[in-house]
Amino acid sequence: MAPVTLAKRVIGGGVRTAGVAMPFRPQGKQPYAETLRTLSEASVERCFNAFRDVPWDDPAYALTEDDERWILPSVDPLGAHPWYQALPRERQIEVGKHRLALVTKIGSQFEQLLLQGGSGFLMRTPNGNPEFRYFMHELTEETHHIQMFQEFTNRVCPEVTGAPRWLLNAIPLVAQLGWLSPTMFFTVILAGEEPIDHVQKDLMRRGGGHPLINRIMQIHIAEEARHIGFAHAWLEHHAPNRGPLARAWLGIMWPVSLRLGSDAILVPSRADRELMGVPDHVAKEVWGDSLQARKFRRDLFSDIRMLADDLGLRTPLTRWSWRLWGVDGRPARFRAEPTSAAA
Repeated sequence: MAPVTLAKRVIGGGVRTAGVAMPFRPQGKQPYAETLRTLSEASVERCFNAFRDVPWDDPAYALTEDDERWILPSVDPLGAHPWYQALPRERQIEVGKHRLALVTKIGSQFEQLLLQGGSGFLMRTPNGNPEFRYFMHELTEETHHIQMFQEFTNRVCPEVTGAPRWLLNAIPLVAQLGWLSPTMFFTVILAGEEPIDHVQKDLMRRGGGHPLINRIMQIHIAEEARHIGFAHAWLEHHAPNRGPLARAWLGIMWPVSLRLGSDAILVPSRADRELMGVPDHVAKEVWGDSLQARKFRRDLFSDIRMLADDLGLRTPLTRWSWRLWGVDGRPARFRAEPTSAAA
């Protein structure tokens, strides 16, 4: 995949891993209006279509039942568990396909939440504000992500359920944050985007898997870099203007959204665990309160902890919430720092 570049300004480019353009992380402070302009230009010059840029029917991307590239790598918490590694090869392939289809299904559901909330945000954006143009680009890209994720789910494992019922029921309410509380809305966006981005980059750094899911992750990583970059830039620009009580409340509630969002995206529902045949005791060890599960959760949010520290939101008055929800830890030294470097 070609780097995502725009002259001397790079959005969604930078460090390349396994053929994927990794997120651009600007050094120093870039004027907010300039950031929005370069993000918008990059969205025009380098964008993707769910059915033009994914070779769904190419024989090289065929979905065969005995393809070992469906086997989950050890970077996936379930793939690293002894239960999965002891399964027969055929079952490892089957569970791996179900797991990846589950991730894309939940990804499409989360992007639909973002669309609903993002529309409310845009309705209150005044004329002449450059945030409108860029965020409209972002929502356009999210519609292609939804189509891309859903098409993969339909072809690989249409039986998966996806997000837990509580989240599906809460989506209309959470989406109202885009209208009522944009600051909280953008923290919710990061609670969903950062875990997916983190997992996908780790998979690609280790060689990926089946070429179809690899291509989908390449596209998603490239465009999601802009989305995450905008959410960071928006919070950096707007959050310091909030009053001290509002900032304290945000510092307390942000960890709540991080934990709930990451669990909704990464922890399979009971119905999907039964579909994959994952025993309850294995699920508790992989996604519950084991040392490995707690470390995995901490690793997901090192970038967000760095942002929260920069914004003064992770303070002695709010730090207890980060510890309570299991998302505290060392902040990243730089954005998109690999897990191995952060260990």
